[in-house]
Amino acid sequence: MAGAVKAGSRPPWVGLAAAVWVQVAAGTAYTFPLYSHSLKSALGYNQQQLTMLGVANDTGENFGLVAGVLCNRLPPWFVLLVGAACCFLGFGTLWLAVSLTVPGLPYWLLWIALCIATNSSAWFGTGVLVTNMRNFPLSRGTVAGILKGYVGLSAAVYTGLYTGVLHSSSTKLLLFLTLGLPIISLAMMYFVRPCTPSLEEDSLEHGHFMFTQISSVFLGLYLLASTILDDVLSLSDAIIYLLFGIMILFLLAPLAIPLKMTLFPATYKKNVASNTCSTSRLPAEDLDNKEPLLATSSTNNLENPQEIDDVSDVDMLLAEGEGAVKKKRRPKRGDDFEFQEALIKADFWLLFMAYFLGVGSGVTVLNNLAQIGVALGVNDTTILLCLFSFCNFVGRIGGGSVSEYFVRSRMLPRPIWMACTQIVMVVAYLLYASALNGTLHASTAMLGICYGVQFSVMVPTVSELFGLKHFGIFYNFMLLGNPLGAFFFSGLLAGYVYDKEAANQHPVSSTCLGPSCFRLTFLVLAGMCSLGTLLSIILAVRIRPVYQMLYAGGSFRMPRSSLH
Repeated sequence: MAGAVKAGSRPPWVGLAAAVWVQVAAGTAYTFPLYSHSLKSALGYNQQQLTMLGVANDTGENFGLVAGVLCNRLPPWFVLLVGAACCFLGFGTLWLAVSLTVPGLPYWLLWIALCIATNSSAWFGTGVLVTNMRNFPLSRGTVAGILKGYVGLSAAVYTGLYTGVLHSSSTKLLLFLTLGLPIISLAMMYFVRPCTPSLEEDSLEHGHFMFTQISSVFLGLYLLASTILDDVLSLSDAIIYLLFGIMILFLLAPLAIPLKMTLFPATYKKNVASNTCSTSRLPAEDLDNKEPLLATSSTNNLENPQEIDDVSDVDMLLAEGEGAVKKKRRPKRGDDFEFQEALIKADFWLLFMAYFLGVGSGVTVLNNLAQIGVALGVNDTTILLCLFSFCNFVGRIGGGSVSEYFVRSRMLPRPIWMACTQIVMVVAYLLYASALNGTLHASTAMLGICYGVQFSVMVPTVSELFGLKHFGIFYNFMLLGNPLGAFFFSGLLAGYVYDKEAANQHPVSSTCLGPSCFRLTFLVLAGMCSLGTLLSIILAVRIRPVYQMLYAGGSFRMPRSSLH
């Protein structure tokens, strides 16, 4: 194809490297435990008011339906620009309140400001995830695991920045979120752009993904070690800045792939398929075959009897007047669905409910992690947050890779991993409730891993069942499970139980100490995850035929409808 960017090419890999930075910036919701105590003390809020701000934190982060709709109509750079504006306005307002630059700001205004601030995560995440999932459609689980993994690592990145460079100052952190993140977004938005995907397996591509995964694992281990080191020892400013500089180098590691491809282009000519940037056109033969109303998915050609609809696979042409009208076939699982078509499918709601119960319970612990630590006798909760962040990252990147391996080798539906990890989450909640000595850190690590798996499994599952055409809308609708879980389990349940126990202990204090502060909450969360396990198993059984069709040859078969 004349004029096309060469095979496997640099632009999509540059976009993936830029997406890493955007995804780290998108982890702003994880910073809430770092400055929530300042909101509570400076503005005089009680725990239930603080947990409702946690609901605002999760609502803004996960309300991305607008971004999901617009990502099909607007270029990625504009989506990222909106995210930068949300950062500046939302976190700027919080900074004005916490620093007392503008005293007396009403509670409702700060609630809205926090929604706007963390809504930047939805714009950032949608812009880079949708673009890269479409750029690498044959490696959806791997791409989802990598990108969602860096979001999980962002908590450790921000914790290191907060405790080291910013000297545990909430006002400085909020100022960085106000100014620093928009600058990062503006710097990266040029490089995140759609490319026509390669539809053939490429061995070099697997090596590139492996390098990115390994570099992210080393980054996670480094962040965990440096946080513990900073907590145990009293480091000088020079050492802190050196450690921070090494972290920046780890974040730049994915750029080594396009850099190597630039320096040694001949190595790739025989191995990679055509990958053309959005400025190039599709081949003429692809354009000729572009018939949205007649396009037949490759899943139809496999003739699995469990997937045959009442409608014939041969589209009928109805003669009306002087021309012929093409009859649109109802989509099957694996095809590109319209949003309203997916809403009437049982699989859609099974996935949503399983995801809601898993992440909704997990985000309740995350939002209250500082208070949980204090209640159980931990004075410095930054280690707990960093541990949760690292294990969350392990779950995200591991969940994507493991589910990708088994879906290709065994055609095992991805939701089975949601079921397995939610069983482990039940055990973690029971350990939290028991408050046994030495189990707090182990429970936090278990929960972090399982919480991360929910994300990296949900993302590719949605694309495999309902297609990539409207993936941004489906993905962001699923993310509504986070704020809903935060509202019901954290805002209404955990906050109420905590304040009630605090009032019983000290009528004039809002601080609760002891395992009773969250015991009832943990028992309810264990019950919710038990239900989530059951729903995940039902979903996995129902969609097993879909995976047998999509991965029958050991690799993903791209439906024709997803190519357009």
